[in-house]
Parts: sequence; C-alpha cells; structure tokens
Amino acid sequence: MSSPATPPQNPPSTDVPPTIEWQRKPAGIDANLRDYDSVASTFDWKTVEREFDWSWTQKVNVVHEAVDRHAVSWRKNKIALYYTDDDRRDEKYTFQDLKILTSRFAHVLKRLGVKTGDRVGVFLPRTPELYIAILGINRVGAIPVPLFEAFMEQAIEDRLGNSEAVVCVTTPALKDRIPRAKLPALHRLILVGAAGESADHEVSYEQAMAQAPDWVEPAWLTIDDGLIIHYTSGSTGKSKGALHRQYAMVGHYQTSKWALDLREDDTLWCTADPGWVTGTSYGIYGPWTLGISSVVIGGRFDPDRWYQTIQRYQVTMWYSAPTAYRMLMSAGDALPRQYDLSSLRHICSVGEPLNPEALRWVRQITGIAPHETWWMTETGMQLICNYRSLDFPIGCTGKPFPGTSATVVDDQGKELPPGQLGNLVVKPGWPSMMKEIWNNPAKYQEYFRIPGWYVSGDTAYKDEHGYLWYQGRADDVIKTAGERVGPFEVESALVAHPAVAEAGVIGKPDEVRGQIIKAFIALRKGHQPSEQLKQEIATFVKNHLAAHAAPREIAFVDKVPKTRSGKIMRRVLRAWDLGEPVGDISTMEE
Repeated sequence: MSSPATPPQNPPSTDVPPTIEWQRKPAGIDANLRDYDSVASTFDWKTVEREFDWSWTQKVNVVHEAVDRHAVSWRKNKIALYYTDDDRRDEKYTFQDLKILTSRFAHVLKRLGVKTGDRVGVFLPRTPELYIAILGINRVGAIPVPLFEAFMEQAIEDRLGNSEAVVCVTTPALKDRIPRAKLPALHRLILVGAAGESADHEVSYEQAMAQAPDWVEPAWLTIDDGLIIHYTSGSTGKSKGALHRQYAMVGHYQTSKWALDLREDDTLWCTADPGWVTGTSYGIYGPWTLGISSVVIGGRFDPDRWYQTIQRYQVTMWYSAPTAYRMLMSAGDALPRQYDLSSLRHICSVGEPLNPEALRWVRQITGIAPHETWWMTETGMQLICNYRSLDFPIGCTGKPFPGTSATVVDDQGKELPPGQLGNLVVKPGWPSMMKEIWNNPAKYQEYFRIPGWYVSGDTAYKDEHGYLWYQGRADDVIKTAGERVGPFEVESALVAHPAVAEAGVIGKPDEVRGQIIKAFIALRKGHQPSEQLKQEIATFVKNHLAAHAAPREIAFVDKVPKTRSGKIMRRVLRAWDLGEPVGDISTMEE
C-alpha cells in the first residue's frame, strides 16, 4: 500500500523523505481553463461581468441570469433539472418550467406581504420544490435562508431567529420542529404537500401555486443587495449567518466554468443539499447562470442508486464530498463494475480534503482522478483548486483561482517560505466573499484580524511549485514533543491501512509531550477491533509517515463525527475524549 503524498520540500511533520505521486493531466485535454499561469497573471473579474445582462441593463437579479434569459433563448426547452427519488417521483424541468414555477412562487410570497430584503426560511427535503422556492424568493428580491432537513428545533430557532425570517417554506412532516412561539417575526408557514390550509398561519403550497400567474417580473436590485444567507457553525456559541450579495453570481459563474469545467452539453451532478453553500453555489447559481443541466436525487445515500444515477443520466461532471467517495469505497469494488460510468469526464471534491487513498480508488473505478476544491461558507466560491489543465501532486489542495490571491502567513502576516506551516489566508475582494455576518459585525471583523488578509482559520503550507497543502483548522494542529503535526496527513495515512474506513485525529494533553496523537477509527466491514490491530495500525503510520506522527492512542468507533459536507468534527472528538461540552452540533451527520 503506497504512502500518502506530502509536499516535496521540508514537510512540517515528517522526518523521512516524502514520496510524491503526481496526477498528470490527460494527453490532449481540452479544458475551459487551458493555460493557468497565463490567465492567472492577467485575469480581471470585469471581463466576466460582461457575460451577464445586468452589465448593460443595470437591472440585477440572479433569477433573470439563471432562469429567465435562458427561457427566452434557444435554451427555453433545455432540461435544467432532472429529479428522481425513492418515493417514485421521476421528473424533469426545463428553463421555461422554472421561469413559470418560480414566478408563481414569487406571487405566493408577494400575496403574503414578503418584500425586497425580507428573509424567508426554506426547510424542505431535497425535492424540486426546494429549488423552486429558493429562486422564487430571489425573484421577489427577498433573501433565502436554507435549512437542512435534518436540523432539529434548536438549530432552526437559532437560524430563523437570527435572520428574523418572516415566512418559512416547509412540509407537514417538518413543521413541528419550527418553534413558532419563539420566533416573533415568523408570521406564515407555506406547507408543501399539505392536504389543505389547516390553520390561519399556514398556506398550502399547491393551492396557492395553482392560483398564481405564470409570470412575475423579478425585483430589480443592485449588485450589493442580498442574494442568500448561509449559516455555518463554530466551535462554541450560535451559528453565524454569512450574507452573500447578488454580485456573488460572478464568482459562481466563472468557477463553475474553470474549476468544474462546465460546458454546454454537460450534465452536472452536485450531490450537496442546498441547505449547505455548495448546494446553492454549485447546485443552483453556478450551473444555471451557465445554462447547464443538473441532476438531483432525493432520499438517503445508497451506493447502488448513486451509480445508477451516473449511468441513467449520463452524468459528465460529478461534484461530491470525500465522505461520499469513502462510503462508496467501503461498499467495495464489485458494485461499480455493474454500471457504465464512462460518461464521466471530470470529478471534483469539496468539504474535508480528499485522502489520497480515496482519490486513487475513485480514479481506479472511473478512470478519472477527483480534483480538490477548497473554499468555505464565508467565501461563497471555490478559491483554491486543482485544474484539469494542470498536473498536481496527489494530496495537495491546489493553486489559487485566477483573480484571487491565497498564501500562507505567520500570525503577523509575514508570508512563509515553502514547507512551513502557517495560516491559510486570502486577499479580500473576490466576487463571492460574504458581505457581512448577519447581525454580528464584530464576528465579521475577526476574519480580518491579520491586516490585509481574510483569515480562513485553516492551516496549510506551500510547496516549491506553488501548490498549497491544507493541514486542518488552526486549533486542530497538534504540537507533540516539539513537532507540529497536521491532523489531515495522519488521517490520510490511517485510511491507507486496509482495515480503516474512516479516521479522525486529535491532540490529547500529555504532561511529557505536551500533546499525544489520538486516533478515532471506524473499521471497514470484515475487520474487528483488537489490541493487535491497534498496534498494527500505529506501526503502519510510523512506517509510512513518521515515528512522532503515529497515534499513541486509538479508539474504535462506529462512525467518525462529520458535518454534512464531510468535514471531520475534531472538536467533537476532543470534547468526547475530555468529557467537555460539544458546542453546536446541528451540522453533524445523523
């Protein structure tokens, strides 16, 4: 079993020469971004603005750019959304359909008194109505606040309360989780799938839509008006609402074009739920401003259905999370051989970095290596990526997106040389950067505590070729016996062991070493916990990474706690280990 890749110069937590495996671009590849170095040195975001009608009309609304302009073009009858679920829904919607349905929903909202700038909650399963609702809210100039369907009462109260949402779209099955008595601003619920309007504050989606007209003109806004609020959880305290502005569509459009490499005849499957920023930036705004067809499937994760989806819809671009790829990997190699996956031409990964072993496995079953994309809820768009037209060392995060500047600095803002671990920072000013943290200006300013930089809170280092290597959250870095160890590279080494399906690593306080490395491991099917296996795994890491990077404690768990976007929740592991409060876990997987 090959060792995880580490960067080529002075890696901060290895004391043996690293083994580098490069992923080479396919011969003769025809990518939208053909010459990264040339474009990165000359690119200006102003050139992208000319792709939008608002650049000459001065009338801004993302719904016009993502739906309406296509519905009056040759794309009128092009499929925008393919949908299927395990409840026998099997549907497709053209751009013309979306124009009509989002207009009807906009009328429903207007009838309820929703105005430009109002916040509207969307608490729905992943169904077509979720997408229609978000764009219908945008159409009236209101600001959608998407809520993931697994959220429970406290998470919903925090988000709807902070945003002061005036209406929430939900279902009869989910509505009881909305604590209306604690939400004084919330005066209406729109129920999808209700038999009728059963209370004064409830409106039947189906009945209201049936009475609405087929056309409602978008509310015309400015590029600085609100587009969407996405909430992101911190280690402690309440979740933070990142408000993005209409101008974010410029970043969504261009990153979809260059990082996802989308083109006219593509079928995109972005597996993220719109309750998370990936599900809107690259499940709605990015692909639809480009006029691209998208696939959405409802229901729970099932490996068979995932492979069936690629085969049935001839998916060409697949954008998913490391957790999903590893879950498919755990289901075995035999299953994907039953399906035709040859339609795929590009795969990208988002969330927690993709372990090299999982990357190699996806490459083995599809013939395509997933390309990393790094960004955050607060950044609104991809900022550091690996691109189809570039070779890249396996395990790296990538290079900054053209028109952005990302690097690694110390706590004083001094740029660090190759191989030194530091703060991953980005020069402010990219199109999709959050405009504010809703109702919390002090929290917003914390992101800019190093003058001249957006401070991501992540740690990384840069190699001699200019590639950035993510190492974890700043508070996740482990300092053991004088060495700084990034948890991700240890986790990558652990999952390279044939018995390990998932791994999360923390630093545990130790009187002698300051911290020791403790690993929480979920085993693959067919493997049983034992002291002998613990020793074998620790030795494996020692031999494949470094002696000081080997875990001194190992705990076997059924599942490693992760967010829905696939990020390992190391703070939850620390809290479990130390018997401390876990903080906000509303974003954690079931």
